[in-house]
Amino acid sequence: MKKSICLALASVAFCVSAPLGAATLVEKEISVPGFADFLAVDGDTVWTTNAGRVEQWSTSGKLATVEMPHPCGTMALAFGSLWVANCKGGEVYRIDPETAALVTVIPVGLGPSGELNVVAGAGYIWAPSETAGTIAKIDPATNSVVATVAVAPGTSYLAFGFDALWAASGKNQSLQRIDPQTDAVTDTIMLGKMPGFLVAGEGAVWIQEQGDGTVARIDPETAKVVGRIKVGDNLKWGDIDTGDGKVWLRTTDDQMFAVIDPQKMQVVARMGKPSGSGALRYTPSGIWTSAHDLHTLSWWTGSLEAGE
Repeated sequence: MKKSICLALASVAFCVSAPLGAATLVEKEISVPGFADFLAVDGDTVWTTNAGRVEQWSTSGKLATVEMPHPCGTMALAFGSLWVANCKGGEVYRIDPETAALVTVIPVGLGPSGELNVVAGAGYIWAPSETAGTIAKIDPATNSVVATVAVAPGTSYLAFGFDALWAASGKNQSLQRIDPQTDAVTDTIMLGKMPGFLVAGEGAVWIQEQGDGTVARIDPETAKVVGRIKVGDNLKWGDIDTGDGKVWLRTTDDQMFAVIDPQKMQVVARMGKPSGSGALRYTPSGIWTSAHDLHTLSWWTGSLEAGE
């Protein structure tokens, strides 16, 4: 069992959540008007997509705003820039995070769904078009698309790790391993219902099977499913990240986020109360979460040594 104690002060609330009777994490809740959703960590700050803009926030407040038509999906912070998908025009916006200035706009035909990932890896930026069944490979030196990877229709979720680009198609219920040198799919792994957000880290590729309420573990060497963890009835939307020897899973139902031990292959903590969909990013200092339906960001700190 767990309990939460919250104190509100102006636009910031402080909550202590006790996971499964173990150590506590302290939540600092920050009021963010609009629709704060996807996150990208930038040092002690975080960038979030919002309605008609992206914003940079610290635990003390908003630091910068960059207007754009419809920022959507997971962002990438790489090559000295913030890379953001614009679902209204199908472009990738390149932003200077130091000055909050727009560097360039790169047409790639991405989208149309906002549930997608723009990721960095192997010296490039990768952006999916689920309608066309392609992934654009962007060279940051020229700000141009230098290759197009043919993938399964409905592919929109990406992650990079273990020397490969990993691309999931909810429509095809599959995960594809892509060689970033040849720009070709080398393996296709069939998954459960509605595969979604994924991450490469802690020795594996971890992917939501949203319709089944499970997280699947993929061996990056064999490109095979080697385990599954049941989290809830479903895992629709949300987010996933790795760090500190754990898998961190933003959920929509049951709790704000769940923590998975990849060695035990089980959920070891459930933090916060349900708050609708949102994102999550791990840092060595703490965890950032967003809750767009509640118009908040949260910063979680403390020691987590939980066990069921």
